[in-house]
Formats: sequence, C-alpha cells, structure tokens
Amino acid sequence: MVTLDVTDVRARARQHLFPHFTRGTVWRDEDLPVIVRGQGCHLYDDRGRRWLDGLAGLFCVNLGHGRQDIPATAFKQMGQLAYWTNWGAAHPAAVEAATLIAELAPGDLEKVFFVNSGSEAVESAIKFARQYHRSQGQPQRTKIISREMSYHGTTLGALAVTGIPKFKAPFGPLMPGVRHVPHTLGEVVPEGGSAADLPSVRRIVEVIEEEGPETVAAIFAEPVQNSRGALVPPRGYWQELRSICDRYGILLVADEVITGFGRTGQWFGSTRYEVVPDLLTFAKGSTSGYAPMGGVLVRAALGEALLDSPQAGMFTHGATWGGHPVSTAVAAANISAMRDEGVLDHVRRMEPPFQAGLDEIVAGHDCVKEWRGTGYFYALELTADRRTGRPLTEQEGVELVREVMPRAMREVGLITRPDDRGAVLLMLCPPLIADAAVLDELLAGVDAVMDAAGAYLAGTARRGLTPHGLAGFAADHPVTRGPSRRRLQTDTTGPQMAGKGAR
Repeated sequence: MVTLDVTDVRARARQHLFPHFTRGTVWRDEDLPVIVRGQGCHLYDDRGRRWLDGLAGLFCVNLGHGRQDIPATAFKQMGQLAYWTNWGAAHPAAVEAATLIAELAPGDLEKVFFVNSGSEAVESAIKFARQYHRSQGQPQRTKIISREMSYHGTTLGALAVTGIPKFKAPFGPLMPGVRHVPHTLGEVVPEGGSAADLPSVRRIVEVIEEEGPETVAAIFAEPVQNSRGALVPPRGYWQELRSICDRYGILLVADEVITGFGRTGQWFGSTRYEVVPDLLTFAKGSTSGYAPMGGVLVRAALGEALLDSPQAGMFTHGATWGGHPVSTAVAAANISAMRDEGVLDHVRRMEPPFQAGLDEIVAGHDCVKEWRGTGYFYALELTADRRTGRPLTEQEGVELVREVMPRAMREVGLITRPDDRGAVLLMLCPPLIADAAVLDELLAGVDAVMDAAGAYLAGTARRGLTPHGLAGFAADHPVTRGPSRRRLQTDTTGPQMAGKGAR
C-alpha cells in the first residue's frame, strides 16, 4: 500500500487520478480541494478548514457524514459474508434491504433488482422495459420518451435517455428510438382545466402518436427534475402520465435516483405526487453514500409476468456487484436509522422555514430570478436583473458558473453546485439531518454568494467586463459571510441521533 504525505496528495492526484466531470484547469489547480473527514453536515480538508456540505455529497449523504453505526454494520457484514451474488441464490442482507425498500415503496412496487449506481439503475430499467414487452409478444416496443434537459445517467443507454445535448455530443451516435418532450418549467394547470391541458402533456401524446403507440416501451421522468433547476410538477401531472401510459400500454418509469429516500419529505417522490409507476429507479440516498448501491423497483405483476413468460423465463441482466452483501447491509442500516430517527418528519417540519429563507434571498438580490424545489431539494435561478428583465449574456453565465460563484463559495466555506444546464443555477441539497442552525449557515452562505454575483453583474454593466477582467473584480469586491440572517422560526428539534450513530 502506498502511503502519501498529505502535502503530496495533490501532486499524486494530478499524476494518477483521472477526474469525473471536472475541467482540466480545476484539476490542475494547486489549491485542488482535498477532503479528509466529514462530520454531520460539514466536511474538513487537509488544511483543517471546515466546509458546509450544501449538496449532501452528490445529492446522497442524507444521514450526514461521520456516523459510526453504519460503518460498524458494514464491518460486521464483511466478517460474516463479504461477497455473494443474487444469481441463483439469495443472502440475508439483500433480502432484508429489498424487504425494507419494498415496504416503503408506493403501491405494488414489490420486486427489487439491485445494481451499483443510478446510471446502472436506469440502464436496467431500459432493459427491463424492452425485455418485458418482448416477453409479452410485443418486441416492437423499444422506443423511449423522456424530457428535455433531464439527466438519467452516463452509461450509453441512460445517456441516450438523458436530455442534455452537451453531455451526449461527445459519444454519439447513441441508442436510437429516444424522443425528448418539453419539461414543465413555467407550466400551470389552467383555471377550470386539468393537467391534460398542459403543453408538455399534449406533446407527449403527439409524440406517441407520431411514433406509433405500439412501438413505445416506456416514459422516463423524475418526480422533481434536477437539471434545469428542481422542477416541481404541476398539479395532476403525474396522474396524467399514469393515464397516458395505461391508455397506450406503455410502462411509466419514475427516476428517483435523487428524489428517493426522503429528499422530498416522503420516502419516494412518487408517494408525494400520489402515483404508482411501473418501475422506479433509485440509488444515492439508499445508503446515504456509505456504500455504492442502486436498484430498480418493479411492480409485482410485471416481474412475475417476465419470469413466467415462455419467451423469457428470466431477466437477462445482472452485475457482479449487484446486491452486494456489504452495500445491502449498509442500505438496511441507513433506511432503518432514517425511519427510527424521524428524518422525514424533520424534513417536512423544516421545509416551510427553509422556503421562507429562500424567499428572503430572492427579495434581497435582483440577480435571483426565482427559487424552485421542495423538501430539501432546491435551485436558485440567476438573471442579470430581475427588475428590468435583462437576461444574462453568455459571457456572464460562463463567468458566474466557472469563476464568480465558485470563488465566493470558497471564501465562505460552502460546497454546493453552480449549474449551467439550461440556465445559470445554484443547487441546494443539504443532508436531511440539517437543522435550523445548519440551514441558517447555508442561507447566509448563499446570501454572500448572491452578493458576489450581484456585484459582478453590476460591474459588467458598468465596465463592460471582459473574460480577463475578473481579477480586478475580485480585488474590488471581496466576499464576506454576508449579512446576519434571522434565525429560522420553527420547532428546531432535529432527528434523534440514537445509538452508536450519535457523536
């Protein structure tokens, strides 16, 4: 084993570690962050600085960092049964996790197929949809419908379903037969009407008819769409998707890789929006990031029909690590802790004051167009000037995402995601255990970041800032922690940290 002096980590990272979704200029920076420890809602770097985790890792560390009970469960499982498969056999850890997940899922989503990540979960759902239809004598049903700017993963099948052109462009041609329809941004059910009247819904029906209903396998959608900024569905939208799928014999797939396991204040976003999909993909929050795991929930009748079919007899898909004993033991421990400690009640209790704090940020910053989201899942969309309606220029958007907001976040010790998928956004997704004090800290940090964004935009309008002018901007506008915010007014009792998880 190579032992690295902490001062050597950055050099070794640049030499040997190839990054995910990271620009070369960031990876080669001498101040590349090196995170060495986590505790609760905070992270600590190799220089001892504390950072607030405003993105729950990558939308996944729902129970927070540094617990001891979940690692203890993993250690115990490693000593008892470190590895076995779900190929022709079962083991107790996978059975326990599957049972817990199925009991929490809506309706008759009772079958759990384990994989290792969200992308693999979506890939598995695509394959299940195709093989299921083939097993029922409809092999022509291969096409997929998903939404523009939706993100469903990075494997080639999941990437084809993803609706973000710049992520797809380097890897084409991708799987054919995928159509993308409008998302729901800005849509409202008309007075006296229903979700069937929404332009996005009407377009889904048009695309199905254009393609031929008998050729469409599935519709994929997130209960709250992440890319394009935490898009909460209009009233009745999911019921209308369910109705369309039932009418045309299409499978409805809820991609809950982010929204699953409490992010919306319910165990699943499908529960919050009162729908039972045919398939439900999950990952991230299922283990709170303590081990890699993903999966697909399948309606009982569909799973049985595939296994009973003379044409199939089995789901012809699997993975070496799918249903791994350690990962599933971790999932069971994580889900049990969330249930026993009242984490979902805590999210629902804190949702109104969290949103009130976001209202204050919008009111205090003309560069914020609006916030969107629900539960502990939000996006702030930026604009050049909300009062005048001036939009951001392309240059302003690039500099806000790559320079201005990251610099401000570093100065106030905040980790979250500036996002440029369809608009300039700041994503907020703290661990579900974040209490009033943590949310105050998060909102104060966001306030300071918006101060920096507003000052930068005022400077571009006044000085005609060029791409090389940010050094002068930074010198003129140092970032502080922002104005003192009122504390959130609510019952601020957090979830109880019972047993060995308490530290």
